[in-house]
Amino acid sequence: MTTNTWLHIGLGSFHRAHQAWYLHRLIAQGDTRWHIAAGNIRNDAEHVVAALTAQKGRYVLETVSPEGERAYEEITSIQKLLPWQADLQPLISEGAKPETKVIAFTVTEAGYYLNTSHRLEVANVDLAGDLKGGNKTIYGVITRILEQRMANGAGPLTLLNCDNVRHNGERFHDGLVEFLELCGKQPVIAWLAANATCPNTMVDRITPRPAADLPARIKAQTGIDDNAPVMGETFIQWVVEDTFRDVRPDLEAVGVEMVESVIPYEEAKIRILNASHSCIAWAGTLMGRTFIHESTLTDAIYAVADRYVTEDVIPSLGDNGIDLPTYRDVVLKRFTNPYIEDTNQRVAADGFSKIPAMMTPTMIECYQRGTVPHATAMLPALFFVFMEQWHKGLLPYEYQDGILDANAVHAMFNAEDPVALYAGDKALFGELAQRDDFTALLREKIQAVYSLIR
Repeated sequence: MTTNTWLHIGLGSFHRAHQAWYLHRLIAQGDTRWHIAAGNIRNDAEHVVAALTAQKGRYVLETVSPEGERAYEEITSIQKLLPWQADLQPLISEGAKPETKVIAFTVTEAGYYLNTSHRLEVANVDLAGDLKGGNKTIYGVITRILEQRMANGAGPLTLLNCDNVRHNGERFHDGLVEFLELCGKQPVIAWLAANATCPNTMVDRITPRPAADLPARIKAQTGIDDNAPVMGETFIQWVVEDTFRDVRPDLEAVGVEMVESVIPYEEAKIRILNASHSCIAWAGTLMGRTFIHESTLTDAIYAVADRYVTEDVIPSLGDNGIDLPTYRDVVLKRFTNPYIEDTNQRVAADGFSKIPAMMTPTMIECYQRGTVPHATAMLPALFFVFMEQWHKGLLPYEYQDGILDANAVHAMFNAEDPVALYAGDKALFGELAQRDDFTALLREKIQAVYSLIR
């Protein structure tokens, strides 16, 4: 039997707890037509790749419910590990093989380098380097792969974005085409149009960094010595537009929702789950909490997240076929799971990408409806105070952000009126950056945050 390759770029915990789990379930059901090959653009996780290589790609996934019920499963779908090297040739060669039919990727929201107008941030150092022939971004790598596929006559494929970016398939496609245009690679653009699709997707499973005691727990429960285990919540969801260019796995057989349009699902998830998650992490950090569940169980923080969804998001989304109040309650309940021990540090990351992608659209829509986004404005206000603490060196952990311009942020807080500079940042707030009433609103909410955290 011919086996097809699903190449995944971004071999992190989320992929191993999510997409790899679904393909493992297919294999467990006896469908062995697909396997995963996986590797990374960056070399900061090669210890995981080395551990997985030693374990022949196998690892144990622990899932835990809010009630503390734990389950263990050895995942077998990753059958080829691609070691990192500076030119990324192992990754590029795998992507250019005819048997590779799907290339999926999780590179975080910041990894797409898109501004509020969904155009490339061409001033970014990594992106600028790739425009000159480098391969440090998803665009540079995919360009190399497509050129190699063209040379090999390797045939069509599907490019599948698995990150929390609104309209993620379209955004990636448009970013890639813009990248190719800037590089003058018209033949690749023509090949892409004829031979590839980029379906939109929505992915969901809370996946914290593996706890230090996870290997010991797995050994006690399963007898397996695992140097690369992962953990996640019991809940899992994957919604995918059914526009694959060529063959695809029988994903419906393992619970993936194959749909005509993913937009209602992704809008609900990005605005209700992802934005609330970040809000809770920033607020929890400012109030001295370490974990997401501690933060969510703090009444004042819960109220901020609940008001944000109830007062602004649900009216913005309207009747989209999803029971939004129930979804809100399920999401906030998931955040109270004490057994996950998801850290505020992990969830607080990449705020400079999350505000324009996840929060600004709701505020714009509120103004368009003739209402003031009082509840939503608390989220960028929390981030302002969070970054003010970072500026002062007072955060209890290292803040991680793929597009953080440290000098610019320090300069903002050293200026005479930091709030005016913050509110006027088009990269964060788009058209709202022109509005005096929005600046006034942020001033009011930043004062509210100071009161909240005292």
